[in-house]
Amino acid sequence: MSASPLLPHSLSNGAAAAPVPVGAPPEATYAGIATFMRRPYTRDLTGADVVVSGVPLDLATTFRPGSRFGPAAVRAASAQLAELKPFPWGVDPFETLKVVDYGDCWFDAHNPLTIRDAIVAHARTILASGARMLTFGGDHYITYPLLRAHAEKYGKPLSLIHFDAHTDTWPDEQPDSLNHGTMFYKAVQEGLINPARSVQVGIRTWNDDTMGIKVLSAPWVHQHGIEKTLDTILSVVGDAPTYLTFDIDCLDPAFAPGTGTPVPGGLTSAQALEIIRAMTPVNLIGADVVEVAPAYDHAEITGLAAAHIAADLLCVMNEQKCAKGRSETLTQQLAKK
Repeated sequence: MSASPLLPHSLSNGAAAAPVPVGAPPEATYAGIATFMRRPYTRDLTGADVVVSGVPLDLATTFRPGSRFGPAAVRAASAQLAELKPFPWGVDPFETLKVVDYGDCWFDAHNPLTIRDAIVAHARTILASGARMLTFGGDHYITYPLLRAHAEKYGKPLSLIHFDAHTDTWPDEQPDSLNHGTMFYKAVQEGLINPARSVQVGIRTWNDDTMGIKVLSAPWVHQHGIEKTLDTILSVVGDAPTYLTFDIDCLDPAFAPGTGTPVPGGLTSAQALEIIRAMTPVNLIGADVVEVAPAYDHAEITGLAAAHIAADLLCVMNEQKCAKGRSETLTQQLAKK
C-alpha cells in the first residue's frame, strides 16, 4: 500500500507510509506524525481489527473546557509506547492485531444539534468494516452516540463498564441536550445499556439515583482491593457484549490533573492499569478514553496515563484475538480426529 490517501507523499513517514497495519516501523519518539502508537494514518479500513479515532468535542462540559485537545494529547503521549514491547505483556500486539489511526470525527461545532448524529455516523462507518473502535475524547458526552452506534451493530441492551468520578446518570429530559453528566441516564432510558449488567468504578460524587447500575465507589475499591473489584466487574457483566468507557477523572488528580472536573480521592494509575489489564475475559465490543484536557496538565502526566490505559486496552484486544485463534485451531484439530 502506498502512503495514506489523507496525506501527500512528501509527508509520508512511519505512521503514514506503513505498507500494512501490522508491525512497528522505525521512528524517533520525538519526531514524526503523531498517530496513536505510530499506527498507519488512513481511512482504508481493509483488514483492520481495531480503528483508533478521536472525537474532539468539549461543548458538553459543565466546568472546565479543553478536552477538544484530548485526542491530540493522547496520541502525542503514546509515541514512547511504540518503542518497546508493552509492559507487562512482553509481546508486540501489532504483530497480530491490525490497528489503524482513522484520524478524528468531523462535526459542525457551530451547529450543536447536528453533533450527536455526526458522531453516530462516524462510528457506523467504522463499525461497518467489522473492526472494533478505540476512541479518544473529547468530553464524556461522546460515549452516548458511540453507544447508539454499537447498540445498532451488536444489539441492545449492552453492558457497560464505566470508570469515572461521576455516575453521569443525573436526570435529563431534553432529548437534544449536550451534557456530559447525563448521557448514561439517557442510555438507560433508551435501553442502550442494561443497568443490571453494568458497573461503574471509581465513583466519588453523590447521585440520589444510580438507575440500578452497580457502583464500586473509589473508597470501596481502596478498601476491598483490585482482586475483589475485578471479581465484581466480571460477575456483573458476564459474557454480555460490553462497552468500556474510561473517564480520566476516575484517577485521582495527583495522577490526572489535566481534566475538566477533577475530584480528590480517586484511583491511582497503578490500580486502574491493573484492572484494565485483567479485562480479557470481557466480551469487549469497543472502548473509549475521554476527558483529557491538556491545558490543565503538568508534564503530560494525564496524557501519559490515558495513553497507557489505551495501549493496555489494545493489548487486551490482541490477547482476545490470539485466544480466539487458538480456540479455532484447537476446534479444527479436534474435528479432524
